[in-house]
Amino acid sequence: MGNDIFLIGIDGGGTGTRAVLADARGRELAQGSAGPSGLALGIEAAWRSIEAASAEACARAGVAFDWRHCVLGCGLAGVNHRAWLNAFRASAPLAALAIESDAYTTVVGAHGGAPGVIVALGTGSIAAALDASGACRIAGGYGFPSGDEASGAWLGLRALSYAQQALDGRAPLDALARALVAHTGAPDRDALIVWSCEANQTAYAQLAPIVLAHRDHPAAAHWIEQAGIEIGRMIDALDPAAALPVALCGGLAQALASAVPEPHGARLVAPQADSAHGALRLAEREAARLGLTAPR
Repeated sequence: MGNDIFLIGIDGGGTGTRAVLADARGRELAQGSAGPSGLALGIEAAWRSIEAASAEACARAGVAFDWRHCVLGCGLAGVNHRAWLNAFRASAPLAALAIESDAYTTVVGAHGGAPGVIVALGTGSIAAALDASGACRIAGGYGFPSGDEASGAWLGLRALSYAQQALDGRAPLDALARALVAHTGAPDRDALIVWSCEANQTAYAQLAPIVLAHRDHPAAAHWIEQAGIEIGRMIDALDPAAALPVALCGGLAQALASAVPEPHGARLVAPQADSAHGALRLAEREAARLGLTAPR
């Protein structure tokens, strides 16, 4: 295969899939995107999204898409479920495949493969640390509503509680409460109960921007402060010696960076790259392991 080899890095989660296409030397050619590929949504659906994102990247680069000429690195949500992982591997349309969790590829991308810590803050949350041996450890990420501290859904759950209390007089029906209630479209107590029963993690996370827009409100300021404390706890759990650089990643990273207390705040660095580029590093390693390319 030699020079005909293409490397593809995949970041696959519950909301979407991103592909990064590179040549055999690791030079990026194009990117593509598609629907979700988290394994919890089904193995066939995951492979359809991965193929669609990869094909789009190839089309943008002007090269023919053919799995026989690809080495694929995947960072996917759900690989900790061994039955799902085994089924995913068994359904693979190519042999040159490396798979890790999306947390792993996020920390690899953020620190360029060097040791470091990440805290990923989006709809959910998780923290990961990569040590000098290449081992990855995880903190948090247990899922909503019991875990995923400092995430969008975590903030949204607290915001909904405030809105509920405002509707029945336990809290003031102020600008924050009115904005939250308006977002749900619930005109009264009963309607808000229905909304809360039907809402999933994503729906709760959609309340987070309202919290951030009212960050000077005492309640919102308290939740944001608590989010910063939770981020610090995850960092401490993974790096008690405070020896590693820390990158915040995900959609809420910028908004919550200022809430991270010292001494953690002084250790924050900008991520070098994202999870898809971390997955591309997996593809590079796999290609070298198979003797298809020279190690970088």
